[in-house]
Amino acid sequence: MMRTRTGALCRIAVCIAMAAVVAWTGLAETVTNVRGMQRKSSNFVDIYYDLESTDGGVFSVKVEVEGKTGAVSASSLSGDVGGYISPGRNRHVVWNAGADWSNNKGDVRVVVTTTKEDDVKRGKVQLWAGGPYWATTNIGAEKPWDYGLYFWWGDTVGYKRENNAWVATNGSSYNFSFGSPNTPTYDKSPATLQSEGWIVSKDGTYVLAPEHDAAQVQWGDGWRMPTCQELDDLCENCDWTLRMVSGVNGYVVSGRGDYSSNSIFLPCCGCGYGASFRGAGSGGDYWSSVPYSDSYDGSWGLEFSSSHSYHGSWGLDRSYGFSVRPVQGFTE
Repeated sequence: MMRTRTGALCRIAVCIAMAAVVAWTGLAETVTNVRGMQRKSSNFVDIYYDLESTDGGVFSVKVEVEGKTGAVSASSLSGDVGGYISPGRNRHVVWNAGADWSNNKGDVRVVVTTTKEDDVKRGKVQLWAGGPYWATTNIGAEKPWDYGLYFWWGDTVGYKRENNAWVATNGSSYNFSFGSPNTPTYDKSPATLQSEGWIVSKDGTYVLAPEHDAAQVQWGDGWRMPTCQELDDLCENCDWTLRMVSGVNGYVVSGRGDYSSNSIFLPCCGCGYGASFRGAGSGGDYWSSVPYSDSYDGSWGLEFSSSHSYHGSWGLDRSYGFSVRPVQGFTE
């Protein structure tokens, strides 16, 4: 259900100096206490609101600015706006009015609209023109903020963490250990991987064969593991915002322009290393389907950290247990 909170008219003079007099009112059930303040001697406007929900969940929040003659471009927004916003008080949005409405003056009205996120398993969104559709959950996860299952590169069974041990989802192994002895793709060149049937050539790129692609085996219906190029595109074409969602640390990855309302959440799920579980809450690693040509024991994957803004693709050790975020369709 959509909830909207509309702010009363306030005076904004978007030049070097601005004056803001804000008296907010509203009718929405989930958005309350909306207020705003222009920073002194600045073109930045701070907008605050409370987001209430009796049944929890997360929300997509949209902030619009309207003038007397129509909508005002307000794309330079940051903070608690976009997808995967958890309920709470004093949610904070910053509007760079100088960038969006330079050399303008007038009365504006701020409208805050919230829509509860759809956390149904295997939802999908497109994040840039011509790009694939990205799943809204990891394999094995019921909600976007769940960690899901962990896979060595080429594994299609998947392992979950249970009672401080790694357990195979097919019941074949308890106290599994992620390491080279248990990773059949480890220490093998692309030529060997191809001869053994682990990888196939697809549009000039070697990728995991369908029977060794965790997404294709687990989900079917056209889902597959992303290529390393698609992971690079995810970093280059999208905005990454560190956010705590339902108590889980991770990144909201949002499209730009016409795709700015589309986003996915990538939790910092850590990884499996030997019998241990490392880095949950502080970093994330996600497999691609592409082997790393310069190493017999590595394949491409996405790696990011919550301690700084780093995110990018790297050659990662195939024996580690990493998450898989499927895609559907191919980049044009």
